Amino acid sequence: MSETTTAIRPPEPDFSAITTEELRAYRDAENRFRASGTARTILGEPNPGAAIVWQEIALPGRDLPVRVYRPAPTGDGEAAARTGLPLVVHVHGGGFVGTAVQCDWTNSHLAVRLPALVVSVEHRLLAPGSSLSNAADDGWDVLEHVVRHAAQWGVDPARAAVFGESCGALISALTAVRARNAGLGLKAQVLVNPAVDVTGTMFDYPSMAEYAYSPSRALPLLRLFQRLAVPPGTDANAVSPLYADGLWGLAPALVVVPTQDAVADHGRRYAERLSQAGTPVRLSEYPGARHAFLTLPSVEPQAEPAQAEILAFLRAALGK
Repeated sequence: MSETTTAIRPPEPDFSAITTEELRAYRDAENRFRASGTARTILGEPNPGAAIVWQEIALPGRDLPVRVYRPAPTGDGEAAARTGLPLVVHVHGGGFVGTAVQCDWTNSHLAVRLPALVVSVEHRLLAPGSSLSNAADDGWDVLEHVVRHAAQWGVDPARAAVFGESCGALISALTAVRARNAGLGLKAQVLVNPAVDVTGTMFDYPSMAEYAYSPSRALPLLRLFQRLAVPPGTDANAVSPLYADGLWGLAPALVVVPTQDAVADHGRRYAERLSQAGTPVRLSEYPGARHAFLTLPSVEPQAEPAQAEILAFLRAALGK
């Protein structure tokens, strides 16, 4: 994986009629833009105190790229690879589009200011032949791998958290459930504008009707997302955190909801279900903010307060 210096953002396609070839072309062009220097004016500059590198993790049947953020070496020559850092496994948003690079602003600040090792998962994107279950496996497998090899990564396996946005929040929520089931003791989960229901009830929420076409054309995009996530014959409940079997005993959650978002009620309902199950949860709403606002600090004034809240939540959860 590599970033380019400049790129032109492609026009948004008609998601309701897009072909497989058009989807791949759009995804590749959009991701080149998100990884470009041009996009920094929207996505924000990374913290200069962070060392950022791509690595590959050998997982069963595949090698998966991850984008790794560490506190950079100090001026007196201390090594960047400190030991005993808390671990944050992050998953970017987009589902069928997106790259870890689009989240450099927040992840680099978390790495420096917590401080922590942040590992952002470049999961298999949703596409014909690659459903949401693949992406969910990538999120879980990266967490399990890094915790199992904690000494090599310089992290404290007893201080780990997951963090995701949109589809990445869905993957992170599923990962938190799998961690509980596997006895891996996560300290926190941060779910930003989460989509947590890809079943037949995905669109049965007031926020879906209110924000279907404003401030963006969310509904056609979400319908494509659902078709790719759960193709015919797929168990949609198995990849819908809202309908997970048992939400008790999970890591404490921060659910961040921008109010001008078609999936705002997904986040609200999931926070309600977590609370009912006895899992500690804080629901934090950002009035007037749009979907993906956390990745848009140059145009969304609520991005910085949200980043600060996430930092404070993780600092409290991952403290020694």
